[in-house]
Amino acid sequence: MALRGKFKGFSQAGLDFYAQLARHNRREWFAEHKEVYEREVLEPARALVDDLGRSLAKVAPGLHAEPKVNRSIFRIQRDIRFSADKSPFKTHLGLWLWEGEGPRMECSGFYFQMEPPRIMVAAGMYVFPRRLLGPFRQAVADDKLGPALTRALQPGLSQGLYDLGGRHYARVPRGLDPGHPRADLLRHNGLYVFHESGFIEELHSPALVEWCRERYAAMVPMHRWLRELCQSHLPEIEPGPWPDL
Repeated sequence: MALRGKFKGFSQAGLDFYAQLARHNRREWFAEHKEVYEREVLEPARALVDDLGRSLAKVAPGLHAEPKVNRSIFRIQRDIRFSADKSPFKTHLGLWLWEGEGPRMECSGFYFQMEPPRIMVAAGMYVFPRRLLGPFRQAVADDKLGPALTRALQPGLSQGLYDLGGRHYARVPRGLDPGHPRADLLRHNGLYVFHESGFIEELHSPALVEWCRERYAAMVPMHRWLRELCQSHLPEIEPGPWPDL
């Protein structure tokens, strides 16, 4: 029997909230409109996390879909301690569903972002924790694991289903072979694929869940490759705080 979904869509009021927040990014304005945020953004976001978790359960059986702020829902407050931009609030909604036994931001997972009028879905790891960067490079250079990653990425890239992100270094880092056939991947300090879109009608309906699932499906092979890497190198101690996306 098919699971009955909870997500009904984001209202126009929810989308308008972010458009207005971009123009009035002040604590006083947010305090006056907090009820709109909680009703028109947070409430449907929790339902979307639940439905995406169920939708992806077969391809990612260990997925964590936790409809709480600071778990699967990124908080709206920005961390401005080390930023020149002192705007107190993010002008987008970010959702994160991760798979694995490690800390949530040290696992591969699936991301959803809504910043009207654009949305984005992505999978992978935005930045590797320090402990994973070495193992990632070793895996990329490995005669079996490296080609497996290429095979996981190639169909989606060649068909234009997503773009590749995470390249950080202008050159292959010192100590690594700049002539390696996968040298481009050795320049990464994170690995993720993403698909961006303008406004879609599905934002206002339960059909958004299926729209996301169809695009995540092409990202699953790379996610699984990263999931295995993460699970093979679980941290022994609890890490420090991570940047808030």
